[in-house]
Amino acid sequence: MVAMACRLPAQLATPGKLHRSTKASTCHGALSFRRTLAPEAIGSSLSSAPSSSITLTGSSYKRPLVTCTGQTSVGAVNLAPGTPVRPTSILVVGATGTLGRQIVRRALDEGYDVRCLVRPRPAPADFLRDWGATVVNADLSKPETIPATLVGIHTVIDCATGRPEEPIKRVDWEGKVALIQCAKAMGIQKFVFFSIHNCDKHPEVPLMEIKYCTEKFLQESGLNHIIIRLCGFMQGLIGQYAVPILEEKSVWGTDAPTRIAYMDTQDVARLTFIALRNENINAKLLTFAGPRAWTTQEVITLCERLAGQDANVTTVPVSILRLTRQLTRLFEWTNDVADRLAFSEVLTSDTVFSVPMVETYNLLGVDAKDIVSLEKYLQDYFTNILKKLKDLKAQSKQTDIYF
Repeated sequence: MVAMACRLPAQLATPGKLHRSTKASTCHGALSFRRTLAPEAIGSSLSSAPSSSITLTGSSYKRPLVTCTGQTSVGAVNLAPGTPVRPTSILVVGATGTLGRQIVRRALDEGYDVRCLVRPRPAPADFLRDWGATVVNADLSKPETIPATLVGIHTVIDCATGRPEEPIKRVDWEGKVALIQCAKAMGIQKFVFFSIHNCDKHPEVPLMEIKYCTEKFLQESGLNHIIIRLCGFMQGLIGQYAVPILEEKSVWGTDAPTRIAYMDTQDVARLTFIALRNENINAKLLTFAGPRAWTTQEVITLCERLAGQDANVTTVPVSILRLTRQLTRLFEWTNDVADRLAFSEVLTSDTVFSVPMVETYNLLGVDAKDIVSLEKYLQDYFTNILKKLKDLKAQSKQTDIYF
């Protein structure tokens, strides 16, 4: 495998063009790509990032709806068979994130040799090393840094997503295309990609459209793969609702009846590795959802009951989100804000982010009773945090008496 890496040409093919047009074509949406990873395309320099272009129409800065199309061109090429690698050697991309760190912990617990791709950062990801993982620095937006991270790797698990301050397409489109192309060129045996539930139904939302196009790109790459669509994480509710309620701060919500089937990221990680070991699941698209779909108000009410105190709820009408999104689309420098507001708007619409899980549980051999419910997850959190607060209060009283 090392020898193969040394023979890796200097540049991979560009990911194809991000093209926006006012006309619809074969797939819905605002994003189109053409993938090429042919021998002649692989023979140029990896020093430049994957190129992409955006075409905007109209006198003001508007993002028109268009289409995501994927065309299969000359077959992707594996440069060399390389040295056999252990099936237990995995690379986790986005290992410091909410899901990524649970993937790492689960993999280590199950005996995998885990390498974590993380971006260079002021605060090193020492906790990953403490757990027993190997940490390598690379950046998906700099494709020349990717190949070295793949040497000796059997499986790539991609949990990464762009930071809020970054343009969405930089990591979630260009970076992912570069990663998939590198994985194919270096003979990676399996690729796991996490996507968003219903991403194929919301072409008006750039992040969801990019996820859908990345799914198509991976499916046509020739790599053995698993695509897992997710609805929502229970962990995100702690900072959004639980902590503000305990600190008597404002809790922000909307007046929309959106229902989301939140899932514990530990369960997501456990099911992911069950799927990874099941050869019958190769090239399948799975969706993971929690036991029940919840509205924002139901989550807040549950947190209030478990915390033993009322929440200070500030409701933002969905109409305000729509207006803000329209205004931010008028200016190029606020376009990324508009893209993220578009995603927020979907999450606050009359939508249900959930799917029946019976068939998936049967496929994976999982008992539904083993999946953590939101009630249990939040009950454990509030029980632990309230006990700690009580202990701290008792210690404070003892200190006051002592002095």
